[in-house]
Amino acid sequence: MSKLPTLAVVGATGAVGTVMLEILSSRKNVWGEIRLIASARSAGKRLSVRGEEVEVIALSEEAFDGVDVAMFDVPDEISAHWAPIAVARGAIAVDNSGAFRMDPDVPLVVPEINPEQTRNRPKGIIANANCTTLAMIVAVAPLHREYGLRELVLASYQAVSGAGQIGIDTLHDQLAKVAGDRILGSRTGNVRQAIGDDLGPFPAPLALNVVPWAGSLKDGGWSSEELKMRNESRKILGLPDLKVSATCVRVPVVTGHSVAVHAVFGSEVDADGAREVLGGAPGVIIVDDPAEGEFPMPIDAVGTDPSWVGRIRRAVDDPRALDFFVTGDNLRKGAALNTAQIAELLSAELSA
Repeated sequence: MSKLPTLAVVGATGAVGTVMLEILSSRKNVWGEIRLIASARSAGKRLSVRGEEVEVIALSEEAFDGVDVAMFDVPDEISAHWAPIAVARGAIAVDNSGAFRMDPDVPLVVPEINPEQTRNRPKGIIANANCTTLAMIVAVAPLHREYGLRELVLASYQAVSGAGQIGIDTLHDQLAKVAGDRILGSRTGNVRQAIGDDLGPFPAPLALNVVPWAGSLKDGGWSSEELKMRNESRKILGLPDLKVSATCVRVPVVTGHSVAVHAVFGSEVDADGAREVLGGAPGVIIVDDPAEGEFPMPIDAVGTDPSWVGRIRRAVDDPRALDFFVTGDNLRKGAALNTAQIAELLSAELSA
């Protein structure tokens, strides 16, 4: 039996890194050594993975010696610098940042959709999609294969954990400030007054509010998150001319991104046929019984792996269009799980 490959987790102490260690501990073990790497200030910490305590080592060139696959969950600029270094030291890099997603020489992989692309890696790097795109695309892809996708109109409802731990802390701090005052939200300005300057990474209060903005400002008034959904959907599905329009909204949810999808296809579609397609699709669970109050919601999807899909209905005015709602844990499938699944495909390749 060949030796199992060595895995490095870069950013092991972060929010997604923590989920990654849970996932590695619960899935089939396909790794030999698992090496935990983080910033110098985290070096020496001991974290549990696969029931063992493993010491975190500082990020350095030497940290990648002997590593076969390196998973990165760090900011874009750190991935942009260190992923090529990991490759130069002999590793295949799987990157969860946005640094390489639109690089034509870097595949953007969702294992349920395009696993064959893991072997197409001229730079030795494989990119993981944005967490909002991932929640939605796992459900859209099987429908595309059946009906031929032509257009997507999307509205996201993005959790604060998408902004990191500071997003979670900000929301809880704001909720503590507004708790118990039943007048808040009924008069202009009183929520802003109660919250004060405690906005964290968001442009406005999130407690008792929704903010129609996520990401940074780009040309034409679009946000970076909205353009990611467009560009990444095109690349993952192999549809470079797909029409996509997205509006990204931040909501007071801790974990679990949701997307309202209006999908237009090349052929006629009906709700029952769509349910049948989605019912057999990997990574999808259908929760769709409005009469019983059963909907896909982040409070139920959090901590689970699939994309939850419901509110499936054919558009009233277009027999080729389908409307549905998707939600998924943005720290699991939206980040850590998809990265781990890509890495597992590489483990199988390296162990063959």
